[in-house]
Amino acid sequence: MKALILVGGFGTRLRPLTFSCPKPCVEFCNKPIVCHQIEALAKVGVTEIVLAINYQPEMMRESIEKYAREYGVNIICSQETTPLGTAGPLALAKDILTRDNPEGSFFVLNSDIICDYPFQEMIDFHRAHGKEGTLVVFPVPDPSRYGVIVTNEANEILSFVEKPKEFISNKINAGLYLLKTSMIDRIEPKPTSIEREIFPVMAADRQLCAVTLKSFWMDIGIPKDYLAGTELYLAHLAKKNSQELIHGSKFAGNVMIDPTAEIEEGCIIGPNVCIGPNCKVKSGTRISNSVILAGTEINSHSWINGSIIGWKNKIGRWVRIEGLSVFGEDVVVKDEVFLNATIILPHKEIKDSEFAAGKILL
Repeated sequence: MKALILVGGFGTRLRPLTFSCPKPCVEFCNKPIVCHQIEALAKVGVTEIVLAINYQPEMMRESIEKYAREYGVNIICSQETTPLGTAGPLALAKDILTRDNPEGSFFVLNSDIICDYPFQEMIDFHRAHGKEGTLVVFPVPDPSRYGVIVTNEANEILSFVEKPKEFISNKINAGLYLLKTSMIDRIEPKPTSIEREIFPVMAADRQLCAVTLKSFWMDIGIPKDYLAGTELYLAHLAKKNSQELIHGSKFAGNVMIDPTAEIEEGCIIGPNVCIGPNCKVKSGTRISNSVILAGTEINSHSWINGSIIGWKNKIGRWVRIEGLSVFGEDVVVKDEVFLNATIILPHKEIKDSEFAAGKILL
C-alpha cells in the first residue's frame, strides 16, 4: 500500500518554531510530528510514502532519510514549485501513487493530525463498501465552529456544510482519507482544495463513506492545540500503561521525559509535560502543561506553565514563563524575568521582564 502526507505548508501558525525546521519535523512528544504518522502507516503494511513538500525541501529530505530506514519504508519527496492546495499534490504525484497500484487505494493524511490512527479499520471498511473514498470523521461537542459532514444510516456521505447555524451533524473532517487511485482523474494539476472542490462532487456521486474515530483527535498546527494535543496523547499513553511515561515523587500526572534529560531533585514536573533529549532542569523548578524541546537548560527555582520552550534555550534562575508563551531556538532568558503570553524569535537574549501579554520579541 501507498500513502501521501500533505506537508507543503509554511507552518506560519506554529512560528517561531518553524523558523528553524519544517513543521512536520518539529517534535511532538519527543518524535517529529510526521514520524507518528509514518510509524502508524508502516504498522498496517504501507511500504511507500509520498511527502508532498514545498517549504524547506532540502531540510525535509535530510530529516526523513533516517526515518525511512528506521520504519522500513520507501519515502519519496514530491516537490511543488507553487502551492497546490490539498488536492493538487495528488495529481502531481499520480505516477508515483498509481505505479504498481493502478486499481488500488492509497492513504492521504494532513500532517498536523495527531490521534490513535485507525488505519486498519479504514482498510477493512473501505474494502467492504467498495466506493472511491473513505473519510475519517470525528464528533465534536460544538459543531457550529466547523464545517460538518452529513451521513446517512449506511455511513454514506451526503453533503458538507460549513459552520451550520442549526444542528445537522456533529461530525467533522478528521483529515485522514483512504482513496482509490481512480479518483485522481477528478483532479487537475493546479491549486485545488480536496475538501471544498473534490469531495463534494464525490459525495454527490455517492462515492464517499465515513468511518467515525472513537479515540482522541487533535489538529496540532497552532501552539494552543499543540499543547492540548500533548495532554490528549499523554492521557492516551496512560490508558495503555505505556512505558514512555515517567513516574516518581517529583512527577505529577502524565509526564514524558527523554532518558538523556537531567532532572535535579527538588523539582516538580507535571502534569502534561514533555521534556526532550539532553535537557537540564535545575533544583526548585516547577513545570506544568508545557513542552521543553531538546537541549534546553532551565536553571533553579523557575516556573514554566502552559508554554512551549524551543531547542537549546537557556532559562535563568527565578524566571516565570506562562500564558502560552512560545520561544524559538537558542533563546537566552536572564535571571528573574517574567514573560506572559510572549513570542520570542530564535537567537534572542531577553534581559528584562515583558509584562504586557501577547508581545512578540523580535
